[in-house]
Amino acid sequence: MLIREELERIVGKALQSALDDSSLALDEVPDCGLERPRDEGHGDWASTLAMRAAKSAGMNPREIAQIIIDHLPKDSIIASCEIAGPGFINFSLTNEALQGVISEIRRSGGDFGKGTIPEGMRKVNIEYISANPTGPFHVGHGRWAALGDATARVMRHAGYDVFEEFYINDNGNQMDVFAESVVVRYLQLLGQDIELPEQCYAGAYVIDIAQTIIDEDGDKWLHADEQERLMNFRERAYSFELAEQHRICDEFGTTFDEWFSERTLYEVDYTGKSAIDKALDAMDASGYLYEKDGALWFRSTDFKDDKDRVLRKSDGSYTYFMSDVAYHYNKMQRGFDHLIDIWGADHHGYIARCQAMLSAWGYDGALEIMLGQLVNLFRDGKPVRMSKRTGEMVTFEELMDEVGVDATRWIMLSRSADQMVDFDIELAKKQDATNPVYYVQYAHARICSILRKAAEEQGLGSLESGDFNDLVDKIIGEDPDLSLLTHESEFALMRKMDVFPELVEQAARDRVAYRFTHYTQELASLFHGFYTNCHVITDDSALTQARLALCDATRRVLALSLSLLGISAPERM
Repeated sequence: MLIREELERIVGKALQSALDDSSLALDEVPDCGLERPRDEGHGDWASTLAMRAAKSAGMNPREIAQIIIDHLPKDSIIASCEIAGPGFINFSLTNEALQGVISEIRRSGGDFGKGTIPEGMRKVNIEYISANPTGPFHVGHGRWAALGDATARVMRHAGYDVFEEFYINDNGNQMDVFAESVVVRYLQLLGQDIELPEQCYAGAYVIDIAQTIIDEDGDKWLHADEQERLMNFRERAYSFELAEQHRICDEFGTTFDEWFSERTLYEVDYTGKSAIDKALDAMDASGYLYEKDGALWFRSTDFKDDKDRVLRKSDGSYTYFMSDVAYHYNKMQRGFDHLIDIWGADHHGYIARCQAMLSAWGYDGALEIMLGQLVNLFRDGKPVRMSKRTGEMVTFEELMDEVGVDATRWIMLSRSADQMVDFDIELAKKQDATNPVYYVQYAHARICSILRKAAEEQGLGSLESGDFNDLVDKIIGEDPDLSLLTHESEFALMRKMDVFPELVEQAARDRVAYRFTHYTQELASLFHGFYTNCHVITDDSALTQARLALCDATRRVLALSLSLLGISAPERM
């Protein structure tokens, strides 16, 4: 059992005992209200129970706190407790309780810190990146990829049923402009003197697509029907860019459960209706549609939007917002409890109207928007704006290729989504302690090296990659004497690892996966301090086994934390 759960049980038992003997009388019984004291000198845990019960009991919180303390049962995890401030009950844990964290981590393995979310809150759809299939991902898309993927990983570990989705914006004028851009480049490559219109896509990748068509079809399309050529090039260019998006996401370690095509919203199903029709019917049934000047409007001002929104224009065509309406209605009809969209900060103005549409169907509060700030690229402190290869913007793929997936993910996740990220390419490539991801990964690799050395000294042979979880018990033994771990640097590691389960819960709840970058740095720093202060492999075999167990627990928590960020935990560096 985790320390928090055990402490909640003990405090709850004390409260019930006080109620049973009438030391306390409460109309409402609050929970234990356990939290971490801000000052480590105030103990390991604090309970706000006394302050929360004061009004119901009609007593001073400090009096209630003393009653709770007086009714605490004997146990093995509380070393001392005291009343602080207006009525906090501060608990300091026994050495045995802290040492037990090591056993819990090693027993739980990859499930350490896993949570359970109640029904009705559990099934979550996270939609992110959702770039137009008309060109390469830019660096900002890379940040959305890191944010979305890490948020999904953390929420999944906390107990949510997470479904990851990419919305393909493959309908609308931008697709026609993309096709026209390829046509112009195709004609140019075949010797025609024609300029690229200003509104077309000018990137070098368009020339690559046109050249591919020439390689496959030659000049077949040179004198073909213009509309037929446009439609053919549109679909081929679309397929090319969509395949590129799939490939880059795969390379980054980001996988989606669904690549949802916007086009499908307009397709009629067996009922004779499209997703657009169904969303409109549901909104109309709720009474939030009206016609004005030949257009169909959504009364979004009823839900605090600054103005009503057009869904169908007077010429009969649908607005882009109508696609958003149908798409989000479709997601809710697929049975999700909650929707999370990750957008760039420049889309802030769309939040009210999109949340309004969910409220109109009775899903108030079901749509959550995470806004992500952009990325500033630097090289040795100097701004980078152009790609060396193409002379245009630096693409996400170019950045990932130069820096690597792990460093890219780390820096993209090093700050909260609402803060700008300054990404220095040269710093990200350094292999020393100034590079935080290298520093953390090195701590993990160092532990693996210690375990390999221990295996060799015990005559167990050389531990090869992937063998650690299977053979580490042979190195450490079945029941190491953890009571031998009494150095302050050892307790510092135990306390930091004990925080992990609640960090998972908080990071999932608040959508702040970036906290794991800070957590792993702190844990790695504590390990390096422990390694300096305490010899792991000593002449005392019992102490060696205990310290190896501490090392192994640290290794597991580091690896698990990095995995929640989508970052590897190398065994050798």
